[in-house]
Amino acid sequence: MKKILCLALALAVMLTAALAVADTSYTATVDSQIGGVDAVTCTVTLADDGTIVAVTVDECKDTPGICDAAVKAIPEQMVAQNSINVDAVAGATLTSQAIMNAVTAALTEGGVDVTALSEKKEVVVEKAADEQLEADIVIIGAGGAGLAAAISAEQNGAKSVIVVEKMPKVGGNTILAGGALNAVDDRSETAVKQNDSVFWHYTQTLKGGDYQGDPELVMTLVSNAWDGVMWLKSMGMEFNEDAIFTVTGGLWERAHKPVMPVGTGFFDTYNRYIDAHSDVIKVMLNTKAEEITTDANGRVNGIVCTGETGNTITIAANSGVVVATGGFAKNVEMRQVFDTIWGCLDETVRSTNHEGATGDGVKMMQKLGADFIQMGNIQLLPLGDPVTGSLAGNIEHNVETRVFINKEGNRYCDEGGRRDDMTNALFAQTDKTMYIVMDSDTYPTGDELNNFGETANQLVAAGRAYKADTLEELAAQIGVPADALVAAITEYNRYCEGGDKYGEKDEFGRSLFATPIDNGPFYAAARVPTVHHTMGGVRINTSCQVINEKGEVIPGLYAAGEVTGGIHGANRLGGNALTDTVVFGRIAGASAAAGK
Repeated sequence: MKKILCLALALAVMLTAALAVADTSYTATVDSQIGGVDAVTCTVTLADDGTIVAVTVDECKDTPGICDAAVKAIPEQMVAQNSINVDAVAGATLTSQAIMNAVTAALTEGGVDVTALSEKKEVVVEKAADEQLEADIVIIGAGGAGLAAAISAEQNGAKSVIVVEKMPKVGGNTILAGGALNAVDDRSETAVKQNDSVFWHYTQTLKGGDYQGDPELVMTLVSNAWDGVMWLKSMGMEFNEDAIFTVTGGLWERAHKPVMPVGTGFFDTYNRYIDAHSDVIKVMLNTKAEEITTDANGRVNGIVCTGETGNTITIAANSGVVVATGGFAKNVEMRQVFDTIWGCLDETVRSTNHEGATGDGVKMMQKLGADFIQMGNIQLLPLGDPVTGSLAGNIEHNVETRVFINKEGNRYCDEGGRRDDMTNALFAQTDKTMYIVMDSDTYPTGDELNNFGETANQLVAAGRAYKADTLEELAAQIGVPADALVAAITEYNRYCEGGDKYGEKDEFGRSLFATPIDNGPFYAAARVPTVHHTMGGVRINTSCQVINEKGEVIPGLYAAGEVTGGIHGANRLGGNALTDTVVFGRIAGASAAAGK
């Protein structure tokens, strides 16, 4: 009996102890500004004493490749800091907030008092030791041009390549782009069918930039574009072969569309290559380049960086340094200083760019006496999200299938024209706001993806787009006069149906038409002007060598991508930016490896 009583007592003690330390999990699903309704699901687990022991993101419908850094970092921070109020991940702030909202909702719905867990904790980071590294090629910036340069350098004989990136993830502006890449294969049936050619691409790029672009750089861009596509394909990148289209402001049907959404296909491809060649290429995140160094003879020989913990990292470059830091569209002070076109680029005008586009490369190269060209050429788009300024939420698939409607219900410009012309026209409209209007031709079910990996149904559910069976109902939803909208679409449809053949011209000069907007349900989405691209930058030659103010090459220094100037002129054609990153990124890497 005593043995039985002792055993029962022991079991009771064990059960009590188990209950005392039992963890409790809570799950909730919330909306996201990117992924739409019910986009993010999180589970948070608390110990018996109320501390956070685990956080998992069970589902995230935000754009893959862009949201990944937040999905990994935010749960880790919450556990480490025992707080649901942590710092957002730069470059993935909206996903970061959605995860924090989901965890907060899970605990609140579970009856947990979140007061203590909502405290912002001071994070003390121990400073790491300073480092001195060395590589054949050092690249500043892990966006499209930077990673293209890194891979190209390795392919052209570099034995060691170090890429430094101040942000917590690779991608830059390229990963946020719509993914359209202009390239012409003169031998293809598509080029013949569309009456396109490399020379026509060259002519339109020069003319579209008011002939301010350097003809040699423009020819380098267009004549190497198709080879760039083939290079990407050789590394496994997939394109929708039947989806050649005209991107907004592209002026011609020559844009290639990757299979993966936005710019994620580029980095899926680049990262796979880099992972397979990690013995040569090293990418250092959260590492901010502060200075480009030179030897006694003025040759660039390395960089000095600040590491994640505030330590100093000095990297010697045996062959050269490639600057691929992007533009300065997120630096309000710089864009106001340099702007010569708009006169209104203060903080009220948002930007499509990622948070790291602050002109760091410009500042570093200015100290070396580099020459800068056309810095006042800043491109705006008429396609910004009214809340964030980003291109996400855009319902259009291509130029030929939609119109722009102002708040009076009228068309007001050539929707197939130059980007600067369309944006200037939008600034003149009520509240600087317009609606993209289209029918269901490209959204037969509403579940088809736009160029940013979002479905029309998701955008409608999130309140970022509107959907109606008739134009009259759509007009009511967006608050424009129904008679004006119907009249505008009816007039537009005449040209789609062949009005132009009979000598009638669209009143705004539009020449790009497809099928009429007559297949309901109909869609609309609000758009505003947004700062998109800084065409001005450092002067380079066709080998991507940086030129100084005396017109001489700065030995050992190369640049590629948006940090450069003299290619796009006063207005960049839509679809040419990603081509720029691939073409000149490859050239910069090859030139640096060759020690040109």
